[in-house]
Amino acid sequence: MSRADEIFVDMCRGILDGGCSSEGQEVRARWEDGAPAHTVKRFGVVNRYDLSCEFPALTLRPVPFALCVDELLWIWQRKSNNISDLSSHIWDSWADECGSIGKAYGYQLGVKYDFGGGRVMDQVDNVLWQLKHTPYSRRIMTNIYNFSDIAQMGLEPCAYSMTFNVTRDVTGGTAGGGRLNAILHQRSQDVLAANGWNVCQYAVLVHLLAQVSGLEAGEFVHVIADAHIYDRHIPIIEELIARPQHPAPRLWIDESVKDFYSFTPESVRLEGYKAGAQIKGIEIAV
Repeated sequence: MSRADEIFVDMCRGILDGGCSSEGQEVRARWEDGAPAHTVKRFGVVNRYDLSCEFPALTLRPVPFALCVDELLWIWQRKSNNISDLSSHIWDSWADECGSIGKAYGYQLGVKYDFGGGRVMDQVDNVLWQLKHTPYSRRIMTNIYNFSDIAQMGLEPCAYSMTFNVTRDVTGGTAGGGRLNAILHQRSQDVLAANGWNVCQYAVLVHLLAQVSGLEAGEFVHVIADAHIYDRHIPIIEELIARPQHPAPRLWIDESVKDFYSFTPESVRLEGYKAGAQIKGIEIAV
């Protein structure tokens, strides 16, 4: 069965059985009808996925994989902050009348910095440069939680930092000379709406960066500070985690792509993906 399903079920069960409720507290988020959107949460959830063993796609319900990849490239490759450049509508509630989400997400990854040694580039290009020239550095990371720009963000970033780390086994036997591992730090996550989506996205990112850097995908660690289930999502989660689980799908990547900026949503797909019925009309708290 899919290891991603097992991790998801254990996380949800831990939140429901041992989490803390916000009932009785003042909360920011609201449902569309104006009612406060309360949660049950756990602090400091850490989930680990070995990408060398399987791709971590939920099979309890299907993850809209093509849209996940499109949003990932919207942020990391196109470095856009306008929903007109995005195929899905998940950002519509946070965009202004011009379609901009402000100085958030892709905007931050496109800002250029002086990294020293004559290297003036943005954070993504710096990661690509380091993976090629200094792969064993302990300073390969990105951070889009820029406090000076928060007032101009449509939404403060939830998934805000990636740290990359290249390892070799003791015999030096991994293909290409190393294994690319990564940690995603996320300040907050709506588990029902976003967990499967985020895990797929950033697992794909590790695979894409590994391919263009001559590395293998290794371990992906997902650190969630506030992992929460909204009150109106609890019955859905209970039904979801009781569903049958299926084997993990296989990730296919176009091996001819050697430049990160040449990947398209069609460059990756899931093969042999069997999943339960989709859950439609999930209410999102804003």
